Amino acid sequence: MPLTITNARILTLAQPGPAEARRRAAMRDLGVIERGHVRIDEGEIVAVGAGDPQGASEGEVIDAGGSVLMPAFVDCHTHCCWAGDRFDEFEMSLAGASYLKILKSGGGIMSTVRSVRAAGEEDLLNLLLRRLAAMAALGTGTVEIKSGYGLNPEAELKMLRTIHAATRQTTQTVVGTFLGAHAIDPDNPNYIEQTINETLPAVAAEFPDITVDAFCEQGAWSLEDTRRLFENARDMGCPLRVHTDQFNSLGMTRLAVEMGAVSVDHLEAITPKDLEHLARSKTIGVILPAAGFHLDGRYAPARSLIDAGGAVAIATNYNPGSAPTPSMPFIVALACRKLRLSPAEAITAATYNAACVLGLQYSVGSIEVGKRADLQLLDSSDERELAFEFATPGPLVVIVNGEVVHMRAVGREEN
Repeated sequence: MPLTITNARILTLAQPGPAEARRRAAMRDLGVIERGHVRIDEGEIVAVGAGDPQGASEGEVIDAGGSVLMPAFVDCHTHCCWAGDRFDEFEMSLAGASYLKILKSGGGIMSTVRSVRAAGEEDLLNLLLRRLAAMAALGTGTVEIKSGYGLNPEAELKMLRTIHAATRQTTQTVVGTFLGAHAIDPDNPNYIEQTINETLPAVAAEFPDITVDAFCEQGAWSLEDTRRLFENARDMGCPLRVHTDQFNSLGMTRLAVEMGAVSVDHLEAITPKDLEHLARSKTIGVILPAAGFHLDGRYAPARSLIDAGGAVAIATNYNPGSAPTPSMPFIVALACRKLRLSPAEAITAATYNAACVLGLQYSVGSIEVGKRADLQLLDSSDERELAFEFATPGPLVVIVNGEVVHMRAVGREEN
């Protein structure tokens, strides 16, 4: 059924020029229509304009009452496919144990690996769909989901098949990423060679052109082993992303830029020289402030990266260990407080720039004719409230692929 939203303050995020991640002042330009309308038909935006729509509106009409209408969030870095829990480790961390200490003792990622290996695909899918629904209610229309809790060919493929199955049971756009290089399996002395020579080829054969990610860190994948993995992945036509500089700077950020990686993610420990090198490149810095909030209070220098001309996106990093949150509104609030982004910059980083990380900027991330109708109506007439408040119920209305998937009290009618 066609849907028209009227009387809205619209953040279109539409800008002239190339469809690439925004930088510097472009991150602050939200393409605002002070009072306008959006028409949707068959999942697509068919009209965007100022004032009232011309002629009678067919189908359903939502009167925004002056509230902000903006693109749905694009959560471009998550690990939200998992089984089990890590509540015991949470208590250990409260008692002073560091994340790397828990990881080295066989906890952390390996704890979730054991639970995922033991879980059936249907159980994994049900857990994932429940999390996706929670994310949708908070305004997220597109979700990237990494494997990496399998760490062997069978379990990694099980995770990726589960992620793929979710695409058929949700209106959200779901993008799978292969993160077989997530940790070192202490029970498999041949783990690194198996990941490079067996798991990666098996994944690339079943999921051609899938993005390949790795966690390059002390106690996880070394710089040289990550390079070997990425060289093989690149030969298979797979784009590259990497977790880097979360706790230690090992040189992976510079190597990732040289290898043409789409993004470098985390960056809490990035050096000033590597930050300048990244800012001059096409690689996007994906900042994950929930990890700093949950773990150790360290945050990436996103303000410096933007000021240096770098492209920045933000994401939840939703996972059971270091960032247990499905909430992109919370990430926007953290980005302003801890990363020193302006509200407009945080909105751009959470929508259009995040879409660029996934190569989806031609379909989502802005409100333009011909794009997917992934929208959210905020409970505010000023978008700065999205960054100012936190722990809120979320948007009034969420529309994904033209369907209303979440609604609180708002005026609506059918014609």
